[in-house]
Amino acid sequence: MNTIDFYSELNAAITVCDKDGKILYMNNKSTTTFEKYGADRLVSQNLLDCHPEPSKTKLKGMLINKDTNAYTIEKNGIKKLIYQTPWFTDGEYMGYVEMSFEIPMEMNHFVRQNS
Repeated sequence: MNTIDFYSELNAAITVCDKDGKILYMNNKSTTTFEKYGADRLVSQNLLDCHPEPSKTKLKGMLINKDTNAYTIEKNGIKKLIYQTPWFTDGEYMGYVEMSFEIPMEMNHFVRQNS
């Protein structure tokens, strides 16, 4: 089966690190997002070196506890959903994937009932 590379040009920033926090992959949007931080040099760097406190401590805990972390932020008039979750290969913990999506300032929320 061929792997489809849908994530390279996806309109969401995707960054992948190993279980120690070493950046393994950044898609095009992630590279653009972190361009001012030298994104072309960030792959192989450690995420812990890229974050100030208290984010660094939060990230250390996530890498150890394998917690999913999700939140929204607003910066420069753009609202984003940040979703950080562990990834696995054949059940073995491998690290984290962060997905960052630009979202509308006001967004519909639907509660679906089981039917």
